[in-house]
Amino acid sequence: MRSILFHVPGRIGAVPLFGWGALLAVWGVIAIVALARGIRRDGWSRTLLHLGPQIALTGAFVRWGLPALDDGAGVPVRGYGVMLLAAAAAGTWLSIVRGRRMGFDADTILALGLEVFLAGLVGARLFYVVEYHAQFFPPGRSLVAALPEILNLAAGGLVVFGSLPTAALAAWWFARRRGLSLPRLADCIAPGLLVGLALGRVGCFLNGCCYGGPCDLPWGVRFPPHSPPWLDQVARGLLPAPTGDTPAPWSLPVHPAQIYAAIDAALLAWLAVLFTPFARRDGAVFALVLSLHPISRILLEMIRIDEPGALGTSLSISQLISLVLLGLAGLAWGVLWLSPAAGRPQGDAGLEDRR
Repeated sequence: MRSILFHVPGRIGAVPLFGWGALLAVWGVIAIVALARGIRRDGWSRTLLHLGPQIALTGAFVRWGLPALDDGAGVPVRGYGVMLLAAAAAGTWLSIVRGRRMGFDADTILALGLEVFLAGLVGARLFYVVEYHAQFFPPGRSLVAALPEILNLAAGGLVVFGSLPTAALAAWWFARRRGLSLPRLADCIAPGLLVGLALGRVGCFLNGCCYGGPCDLPWGVRFPPHSPPWLDQVARGLLPAPTGDTPAPWSLPVHPAQIYAAIDAALLAWLAVLFTPFARRDGAVFALVLSLHPISRILLEMIRIDEPGALGTSLSISQLISLVLLGLAGLAWGVLWLSPAAGRPQGDAGLEDRR
C-alpha cells in the first residue's frame, strides 16, 4: 500500500502553481493552440462543440479543484490517482491502435476517450458518494462543506459500475454528434476499457480499498495501521484498538482482491482482442465483454468483504448490478443474432468512414 507517493508544492518561489497560478497560464496557452488548430481545420462551431467543454472542465479543475486538494504540504500525488491517469493513457493507446484498423483516426479516439473518461469519473464518484453518503454527510455538514472531500478523487472512492450510465451516455452522444457507428465504437474501445480497469485496480491496491477477506494462503497481504482493511478488522474485533503509545500492529493477512481483479480484467482484455477477428457483427466484442465481466465480478465479490448485502439480500450492490448487466448482455446477443446485416471482418471495418 502506498496511498501518497509525494506532494506537489502549491508555490514555486513566490509564484502560485494552482488556482490563478502558473499551471492555469500554461493550460491557457495549450488551450489557445488547440483551439487555433481546430478552427483552422474544422471551423469555429465544430471546434467549440468538440473542444470547448473539455477545455472548460480542465481549466475549472486547475482553478478550483486542485486548490481544494491542498492538504497544507501541497497537493498530494496519490498512487490511486496516478494509476487512474495510467489507466486512461493505456486504454486510450490501445483504442487508438485498434481504431486505425477499424476506420477511426487518432483524434477521434482521443476526443472520445477524454469525454468517456470524464463522464465515467463523474458517474463512478456520484455512485460512491450516494452509496457511502454517511461518510460525506455526517450530521450538520452541508453540501458546500462536503464538496472538497467529494471532489478529492485522487484519494480513492470510485464505483466502477457507477461509471457505466454516464460513460455510455457520453459515448452515445459522441457517436451521434459525429455520425459514427456506436456498436463499432464500442467494439473498438472495449478492450481498452478493460486495460484501464486492470491498472485502476492496481491503484485500489495502493490505496488499500476494495480489499478481500482473511487469507491464510502464502500470498495473503497485510496492510498498515489506519488503512481500510485495518480499520475494518478493528471494527470487527479481529484486531485490538490502539491504546497509548503502543505501536498498532498491521492488519491480519487478507486476499489481495485488487490484484485478482487486475489480473481478471487484463485476461478479459486479451480475450476481447483475440475475439475481434472472429466478430462478424458490429457490437459483438462489446457484447462478449458485457457477458464475461459481470460473471467474474460476481465471483470476485465473494472474496471482497468491503460491501455489505444490499436491498435485503446477501448480494452486494455490485453483484446485483452484475445480474442486471448479464440480462442486458443476453438482450444484446439476441439483437446481434437477429440482425440481418452481417458485420464486416475487422480489416474491412470502417471503409465507409473513409469514403
